[in-house]
Amino acid sequence: MFSPRTVAGSGRRQQNRTPVRKNAYGTAGSLLFTPRSRNLSARSTPTRGQSHVGETVNYDVQTFGSSLPVKVMEALTMAEADEQISVKVIESGWAWMVCGERLIIWKISQTAVAKLSVCKELQLPPSEHSYYADLLDITSSSPLESAALQSVCILVVSAEGRARFWPNLAQEGNYSETDLDLGEFCNSVVTVRGGSFIVSSLRNRLLRASVDSAGKLHFRELVQGQGVLSGIGRRVSSLFGTFLSPPANETLHSVLWVGGASCLYTLTSSGLNKWELDDTWEQHVLRWDTQRALTESIADAIWGSDSNYEEMKEGANVAYLDMKLSQCGLVVLAAAWNPSDSPCLAYFCLVTLQDNGAAISDLFTVEVTKFNPPFQSEEALHATRLVLPSSPGSTAYIYTEELVFACSTGTNRAALPEEKITFSSPGDGVRGGGCCANLPVFFSQNSGLVAVVARESASILPETMEDSLCSCLAATPEVSAMETGSRAEAVAQDDKTKLLKAAFLQFCRNDLVGAQTLTDELFPVDGEGAELDSTVVQIDLDLVDDYPASDPRWAESVPDESVGFPLTSLIILHQLEDKMKAHGCFMDFLLQVGLLERLGQVTVRSSPMATRLLLCEHAEKLQAAMALKNHHAKNTELVTRTISKALQQSNTPVPPSLTAADVFFREVSQISSALECLLEEEERSLKENQVNSVQWAETVLAVNNIIKDMLQAAGQYRETKASLYRCVEDTATEPEFVPWTASTAVRSVISRQHDIILHSVYPHADSSLRGVLCEQLVALLDIYLGGYVAQLTSLQQQRPPLAQQDRYSSLEMEYIQRRSELLHPLMELGQYQWAATLAEKYCDFDILVQMCEQTENQSRLQLYMNKFSQQNFSDFLFRWYMEKGKRGKLLSQPAAQHQQLASFLQSHQHLSWLHHIHVHDYASAHKTLYSQTNMETRYFVKKKTLLALSKLTALASDLPQDEIHKQVHEMVEQERFLLHQETLPRQLLQDKQQNPDNMPLLSAHNLIQLYICDDNRGANEYDYKKALDLLEYVEQEDQVDVQALKCDIFSKALRRDDWSTADGNDDPLDAAKDSVFVKILLKLIQEGVPLQTYLPDVTDLLDSDDLSSLKTKPYFEFVLRANYEHFLQAQM
Repeated sequence: MFSPRTVAGSGRRQQNRTPVRKNAYGTAGSLLFTPRSRNLSARSTPTRGQSHVGETVNYDVQTFGSSLPVKVMEALTMAEADEQISVKVIESGWAWMVCGERLIIWKISQTAVAKLSVCKELQLPPSEHSYYADLLDITSSSPLESAALQSVCILVVSAEGRARFWPNLAQEGNYSETDLDLGEFCNSVVTVRGGSFIVSSLRNRLLRASVDSAGKLHFRELVQGQGVLSGIGRRVSSLFGTFLSPPANETLHSVLWVGGASCLYTLTSSGLNKWELDDTWEQHVLRWDTQRALTESIADAIWGSDSNYEEMKEGANVAYLDMKLSQCGLVVLAAAWNPSDSPCLAYFCLVTLQDNGAAISDLFTVEVTKFNPPFQSEEALHATRLVLPSSPGSTAYIYTEELVFACSTGTNRAALPEEKITFSSPGDGVRGGGCCANLPVFFSQNSGLVAVVARESASILPETMEDSLCSCLAATPEVSAMETGSRAEAVAQDDKTKLLKAAFLQFCRNDLVGAQTLTDELFPVDGEGAELDSTVVQIDLDLVDDYPASDPRWAESVPDESVGFPLTSLIILHQLEDKMKAHGCFMDFLLQVGLLERLGQVTVRSSPMATRLLLCEHAEKLQAAMALKNHHAKNTELVTRTISKALQQSNTPVPPSLTAADVFFREVSQISSALECLLEEEERSLKENQVNSVQWAETVLAVNNIIKDMLQAAGQYRETKASLYRCVEDTATEPEFVPWTASTAVRSVISRQHDIILHSVYPHADSSLRGVLCEQLVALLDIYLGGYVAQLTSLQQQRPPLAQQDRYSSLEMEYIQRRSELLHPLMELGQYQWAATLAEKYCDFDILVQMCEQTENQSRLQLYMNKFSQQNFSDFLFRWYMEKGKRGKLLSQPAAQHQQLASFLQSHQHLSWLHHIHVHDYASAHKTLYSQTNMETRYFVKKKTLLALSKLTALASDLPQDEIHKQVHEMVEQERFLLHQETLPRQLLQDKQQNPDNMPLLSAHNLIQLYICDDNRGANEYDYKKALDLLEYVEQEDQVDVQALKCDIFSKALRRDDWSTADGNDDPLDAAKDSVFVKILLKLIQEGVPLQTYLPDVTDLLDSDDLSSLKTKPYFEFVLRANYEHFLQAQM
């Protein structure tokens, strides 16, 4: 859809408007302006104070800044008659001129006499083709407005692709060069984020140039058509953008960088492209087909009323020339012509587009200007450029070498008159231009820098508001800035609201000094802040809820005490537009008189809110009201029922002379009440109409569109006008921001609609209706989740950071829960493309992973890991695999993710060694396994397995041989210890009810006790020898007496034999030769153990509790001492 400006003067049938406006710009900021005198002789060198333009009615052409630098004057004087001169002016106050292969760059002076003006001349690389100002750009590490000369960098690229880079403007001779392979002639150079540049070719090839720490240039190409949504489904709604392959032969016409949004736009012969850029990456967001979307609309705006329209449309040609950004949106300059038209004229149009983030809105405005010169050639058309001050954004300036044409973009009813300003004196011409200090500035060959400024007789206020404000001023006692404070107090001693309104009216009449003085008297800097906030809010509320008192139908309904700004328009939509304009003027007033930065906070919906943001909310509700009113014509019955129900619920009477719409749209601040009433009407319709009826589906679709358009209009205003309501840097901590579109009532409406769509409508809908429903639902959920993001962001921005950490955490948990509850149903219904759209935007990684797993789309998972690398998507995916037990997928990641997987597995060492083996890093695998082995204290089999694997990986690693031998020796020692547990008698384990496969890891002390215990019924000399061997592993354990334990082992061994049979035998050695004790001694001797020091003292042994029963037998002690003596002497 589009809104052609064809009423009362669009296109070639547009009639002259009466210039009854006032000054749209006021003062010119801090830059100097000098009115031009007339009728002075022309010279080829610019001369200040003389004018060479034709007579103008509504605009003045004024000198901008101080005198031109001498280098510029000299270059113009010495230039050949046919030498191309090109100039560019940028908002930061810098300008440069290209004359042949000379580049002169200077800072436009802020004073009348530039004593210390910055001006440098640089030599451009040799080129066979002419240079022009778009082939270079400047950047700085600090804001260019205040940047030091040595911090300014310049990149110039010749038509053939020869790039020259100056890292320091103060050093003309310090530069580097390189050749670029653009494939075609260079088109432009544009500064973007991070001190980098975008270099473009005529065939729409884009390179990003960045500078490393050594000052060397690096280039990489921006690849189109690689959006995140590509591949998940062929059908993606225009709500979230499309990605189409660019035609091979398209021509690039304009490149636009929007720093505030970090977006880059390119306008080609066939489409509009958008990129999102960070310091290190760029993402192609959308491509919009201008030929398909705009060509027919432009033809309709120009020839729509002609009798042979179809024939004219068939032969129409449209060229897209330039693109700029204003507060009203993206403005594209286009020219249309039809060769069969007689005479063949070129109709210049301004198309205003709305960027919704991931898509260009289907709603746009086509304004056909009165600038329609005879068509010469398409090449001549492309010499036409556009200058568009961002504020107010409704007045544009089209210029060629011969003239500047001031016109309206068509986005505001308050349009300044259109007028042609010619530069036709001998030798004169427009050599370039731009915006500076929010003014259109052009470089005249004869006059230098000039600004086109609306005269005092012009005003940007709508006629309705102009008359209303004047009548209100007449009804209010005059308050002159020259009178004393007592006079002001006499007007309304206790009503500062009326006095501030009077100051506002003075401001609207261009009496800025009077408005400032009265404001300072009312609200001194050291005064009470709360009173200022409440007064400002009340005035703005009066504006948005104002009564159209001049409408005779309202005569009896306007309260007597109403002292607002009565509207004179009789059309509701125009009344809303006028209120929007009045709000804009009020914001400008607050800014100019210094009140905006002093605003604090007020209480809204039982919570504190920054006053500035409440003012923004008023404007958002105006936008929502206009969206609802636009739907009134398309869904008359539904909207009429809705607003009638809203008025009934608020007990608001409708006078007989008025309609419900008149009353409802008057009180804009209560516009949100329509949302809940819409749902009630929808539920009523669903109950009354059958499922297969047309009304059943149409009502739901209409309600979705109305809610979506209302809330999107509000959100878009909040986003595009954020800078107007932004707080100053040193502002104290602001309260949490809860937009009205995220209030409890609005969230409840969206939640209810979510349930209605999925539970009541979707199951009965066919496939085509389901697609539309899902598209609408996703738009509503986008608004719902965006509200949470706004809240969380406001808490993040508090000083000190996250001052309300508990509140942030609880809100984040609520957000995550609601996000999951809203998106899961879409996924369960198989609507993957829609669920992915929101999950990508709001980083719901759980949804993204589940969808990729369900659709087995591993390539998309890899894409997400790259796109969301800064948000740790890879870690989330790896944890998800861990939690779901999908360790095979975890360890089978492609090579590109090995580094991230290794980093993740550092905290999961029980798996990281598998990854190391997978990538053949056996040294790391050994290190991890050996560490796991040493930490394993619970399970015997696990420790044994880890030890074996650690040993194998050590042998397979590329570690030095000495290191391998050392590691293997240590592991063999551990294996020896584990062997003692592995060889425990099976009978003993069965008696102890221990399973060898899952038995715990036992300590040396525990193993000794098992080997020598009475339950080990089959114990022999080998078991006791193992117990003795285990003593070396007990030494490191605390609170264990090794000698006592050794004594205990020998005493247990002595008890293992029946010594009673030895009574009466005279040979003690023969009596003990078959005992376990003697067999142990023989094994010790065999292994070379010195018994003298190893054996416990025989007395200590006899005193042990285990031998108390044998100690009473004298022969036992005799045999024991005899054997002790024998074996000790045998070893000497």
